[in-house]
Amino acid sequence: MTPYETMPFHLETERLILRPWDESDAAGLRALHSERGTGTHTVEYVRADIAEQLAATATTGIALLPIQRRAEGDFIGYCGLIIGRTTLEEPEIAYELFQRVHGHGYATEAARAVLDAAAATGRTRLWATVGTWNTPSLRVLAKLGFARDRVTVEKNGEVAWLTRTLP
Repeated sequence: MTPYETMPFHLETERLILRPWDESDAAGLRALHSERGTGTHTVEYVRADIAEQLAATATTGIALLPIQRRAEGDFIGYCGLIIGRTTLEEPEIAYELFQRVHGHGYATEAARAVLDAAAATGRTRLWATVGTWNTPSLRVLAKLGFARDRVTVEKNGEVAWLTRTLP
């Protein structure tokens, strides 16, 4: 049992809705993952991934949430909290959006809502890890008040570790 409140799993902003995963999100998540250029998973694999995320959420009280635009109603990515390279006490914020919606402020808008949700759990600090080559993601984190803590080298290159204190 965690000493933290459960994160809200339905978040709304001016332009976005973040909500729990549904099996119908599998095709969109599969397409998003394929943009990484590392191959395309089967729909069954992605459905299993969604089921694992839902199970982890039930255990941890934190979640990655699908992002859909209010006006268009389309799935554009995800944003939320994960254990990742850190801990349940100080989780990582994570987000990934389709390339076609980059540059419109959606990642920043979604991540701000997730920061508020994280603060509502009683946590006092979050982490983010991102490849040092990923300038747009580093820019989003800077807008959100994250500061660089250190850089490590992993098999895919340098990873910046950033942290932010929550109010």
